[in-house]
Amino acid sequence: MKVCIVGCGAIGGLLAAFLSRTSADVTVVDRGDQYLAIRDHGLVLVNTMGEKELLKNLRVTDSLENCGNFDVVFLAVKAYEIDALSTGLPALFHDRTALVTLQNGLPWWYFQRCGGSFEGRSIRATDPGGRLSKLIDSQRIVGCVAYPAAEVVEPGVIRHIEGVRFPLGELDGQITPRAKQISELLSEAGLKSPVLEDIRSEIWLKAWGNLAFNPISALTHATMAQIARFPQTNEYAAQLMREAETVANKLGVDFRVSLEQRLLGAEKVGEHKTSMLQDMQALRPMELDAILGTVIEMAALVGVGVPYLKGLYALCSLRDAINMEQAAENFRSSIGETGLSL
Repeated sequence: MKVCIVGCGAIGGLLAAFLSRTSADVTVVDRGDQYLAIRDHGLVLVNTMGEKELLKNLRVTDSLENCGNFDVVFLAVKAYEIDALSTGLPALFHDRTALVTLQNGLPWWYFQRCGGSFEGRSIRATDPGGRLSKLIDSQRIVGCVAYPAAEVVEPGVIRHIEGVRFPLGELDGQITPRAKQISELLSEAGLKSPVLEDIRSEIWLKAWGNLAFNPISALTHATMAQIARFPQTNEYAAQLMREAETVANKLGVDFRVSLEQRLLGAEKVGEHKTSMLQDMQALRPMELDAILGTVIEMAALVGVGVPYLKGLYALCSLRDAINMEQAAENFRSSIGETGLSL
């Protein structure tokens, strides 16, 4: 099986490391320091025991156009990066290529191949102009939830913190041969990847915790365990999750675990910096629209008030804007120091 992983950050890099141990022919696509490090030195995985493994049997490129076609493409970039890549992604596809999405939050394709009154509706928060829906055939898409916690320690080095679950499913709920084949590949790699009939409910389950813990961590710099153990932030997270649960229920989603169990699960992850906190500290954009904006948009569709979610979105949006101004200033300063002009 020919496999391409677009985006070799924390989750994409973890997936690439595990898949490199299988019989699959694996190519990773990234850019900048991450691409250069993997190209020149290979990919390093630091496992949950702190042991390092150097993986050199990966093809790496910084161009979508020069990769060729693949049987399975794992889309592992941030949600806000997909639009810029959308015109290049079709170069990776042949007639039967499956596109497996791994983003946090609720995906742009949420209302595609689902039936119901919102069938085919575009989600503005993650697909503002509807371009993704037009360029990427929903028949290609397989939804997937990335549960592991990981981080990029330095360019080319991925640290696996915990978790090996990547449940997946077709958008229409069918158990298809291709879904089974992808599941078997991930199982061969040592990951747990059951094929689900309702992938949207599983996506909501992860998003349910993300929409509370990720933004709170970005504002407070606290780990998941710290947020869960501190009474005031624990109750605040619970209130955010209650609002989101009401929205999900209106859309026909039932969570397979209780709110209390979800909070305990977040605490068990331990002293882990959420992906949003990692992005905030690195002055990268935060995934606010995918994680919070989509839920707020869906709340309006089903007529549910979400004041706690809206307030948190406003605060984090300001923090994100300040960060982007600082990142731009840092870039201008670095250009000035080199004596270059724009």
